[in-house]
Amino acid sequence: MPEWFEKLTHKFYLNFIKDDRWIYITRGLRTTVMITVFALILGVALGFIVAIIRSAHDKTGKLKIANFICRVYLTVIRGTPVVVQLLIIYYGIFASVTIEKMVVAVIAFGVNSGAYVAEIVRSGIMSIDKGQLEAGRSLGFSYAQTMVYIIIPQAFKNVLPALGNELIVLLKETSVSGYIAMEDLTKGGDIIRSRTFDAMMPLLAVAAIYLIVVILLEFLVGKLERRLRNSDH
Repeated sequence: MPEWFEKLTHKFYLNFIKDDRWIYITRGLRTTVMITVFALILGVALGFIVAIIRSAHDKTGKLKIANFICRVYLTVIRGTPVVVQLLIIYYGIFASVTIEKMVVAVIAFGVNSGAYVAEIVRSGIMSIDKGQLEAGRSLGFSYAQTMVYIIIPQAFKNVLPALGNELIVLLKETSVSGYIAMEDLTKGGDIIRSRTFDAMMPLLAVAAIYLIVVILLEFLVGKLERRLRNSDH
């Protein structure tokens, strides 16, 4: 057996097998997935609300106060790093409150993602021809009904690739959860490094897992995009 292979297997044993250190990776992956899923739900809900308010203002000139609040929110969130937002929410806003770190992470990443989802969805809504809105109103639909049944479904198909990209970005952004001592995937690899003093193998394992998850997400988003495209024929 080659010497390099023996060294590699020994390193693998020290990093993942000895003392069941692989548990740090699996537990961290579970935490990362949970944060991503719940933050995505919050971000999409918040993003759609902000997008609808801003597009309604652009189309009708109404909701001026709500539009102003949304613009401030977008400017602040998109103009500051997500890690700073996470620290402010954890050490500032919730400093005097007993709250689960998972909840803090979901709120921080969800609010951050919501700002980007809002602009993605708004661009999709504004790209729909004005005739679609007029056609809905001529059929007796209210503005809200026209948006829900006609405009938003078309806009969603147009912005699906961008939303899929935002999901991937959100997944990778959660790697800073360790700043509030959360044991996410990246932190799991860091814990192994602190035990074995070998940085390369655990970090490569973490990178490989992120890559696999991203490839899987790209495949699923692409499949959904093709299915929606086929439904138009």
